[in-house]
This record gives sequence, structure tokens and C-alpha cells, in this order.
Amino acid sequence: MYYPAVGNRQGHGELAPPVFLGLAGHPVRWRLLSELARSDRQVHELTSLVGQPQNLVSYHLGRLRKANLVTTRRSTADGRDTYYSVDLALCGQLLASAGGALHPALLLSPPAAVPRPGRARVRVLFLCTGNSSRSQMAEALLRQLAGKAVHVRSAGSHPKQVHRHAVAAMGERGIDLTAARAKHLDKFIGHRFDYVITLCDRVREVCPEFPGDPQPIHWSIPDPAQDPDGYLGFQRTAAELADRIRFLLHRVLPASIEEQS
Repeated sequence: MYYPAVGNRQGHGELAPPVFLGLAGHPVRWRLLSELARSDRQVHELTSLVGQPQNLVSYHLGRLRKANLVTTRRSTADGRDTYYSVDLALCGQLLASAGGALHPALLLSPPAAVPRPGRARVRVLFLCTGNSSRSQMAEALLRQLAGKAVHVRSAGSHPKQVHRHAVAAMGERGIDLTAARAKHLDKFIGHRFDYVITLCDRVREVCPEFPGDPQPIHWSIPDPAQDPDGYLGFQRTAAELADRIRFLLHRVLPASIEEQS
């Protein structure tokens, strides 16, 4: 992966500002990054959220894509649509390096999202089409990382048998999915959740409303069962989900901690 230079020497020995600061420091690009840090979005959604014309939004998205801060995926629900997502891990690396470029004492390292005992449990529902791979893996990974701090479930709009490769990929991470069973999302209609996270573009289009006004989040992740690389696709999906869930913990756990403090 290409990483933009943290700082460049100019004439007469001057050190140029880190490229990341120039990219992220623009008001429109900062707003775009902030929105994408919450959820994957289509360009028309970003245009509405930032209140700017589409040609301007597309220009700034292009700048962020060129720096690898933002990536795109074609929608599996409608191939004419594209979802944008932000690489939070790369943003974190470049932000840390930017501090270190000014002074070594300013090298940043993100705090660990540590579940605290005795706090109200955050309720999370993961949804995909089959509840056979992505949502099952996400549920298991969040439960492993957050423990009892989070009440997590998963379901699908058209549930089918849990994929054997999903079981194997989780087994590599010390998670046993052999007893997992797919569930229809209707099972949870009327249940209250704090976050409802859709993992495929099709289920996002049919996701029902849940009581309590849960925060919707979308992660546009392709079905690994359709990946021509077979099992490697499941391993890549597991890795992407693990990265996204680690960042999710920093969003969902502090809220429960603050409410109880």
C-alpha cells in the first residue's frame, strides 16, 4: 500500500507540513472523512450531509482516494451505485506520524477501548442477506473483543446455513462458530438496539425500522461466498471486520461509560 509522505524537505532545509494535514485540514475533506468514519456512504448521501454540490464533493473525494485515505466499492444491490469508505487505520498512522514530525513527544498512539465492568450493555445488531458469513463473523468478533460490555446479535433477510469457510476463518481466530445458526431479521422486530449495522448493500435497502431510534451504520462488505479466491476471501473478510470492529469499540463503549459515570 502506498503511504503519502509524512513530511517533505523544501528548499533551504525547511520541512514541509505533513501531507495528511493538508488533505484532512480542508473543511470539506474533513467533513467527508468525519462522515465516512461513521458509515460507508454513496456520493449523493455525502453531498446532502456536507451541503455541497456533487461536483465539489466528487473532487475532494478524488483527492482523498488518490492518497488512499478513501476507497470505493461497487454496490452489490445496484451496480450503478458506489460506496465510499475511509481507511481509519491509515488515517491513524498518518496522524501519529504527523505529531512525531513536529516533535518526538507528540507521537500518538490510540487508547485501547477497554470494556469496564458494571456498565450498561450496548446493544448491537449486525445484518446481512444470508446471516451465513459476514454478520455471523461480525457478531462473534465483537463478542470476543467486548465481552459482556456489549449485547450483540446477527440476522439476515434471507437466512441460510452458516458457511463452512466462515466457521474455519473464525476458528483461526480462536472463535468456535460450529453451533451458530442463521436467523431471520424478523426475529428481532420490536427489539431495541443502540446500533444496527448493515454489512451488505442489499439488506441496507430492506432494513426495517427498530424501536428506540438506533444509530444506523453501513459497512459495504462483499459476500465472501462470491469471492473467486474461495477461502482466502473469507480470511480477508474476517480481517476487515476485525479492523472495523476495533474502531467501532471506541465509538460504542465510551458512550456507555459516560452515561454511568
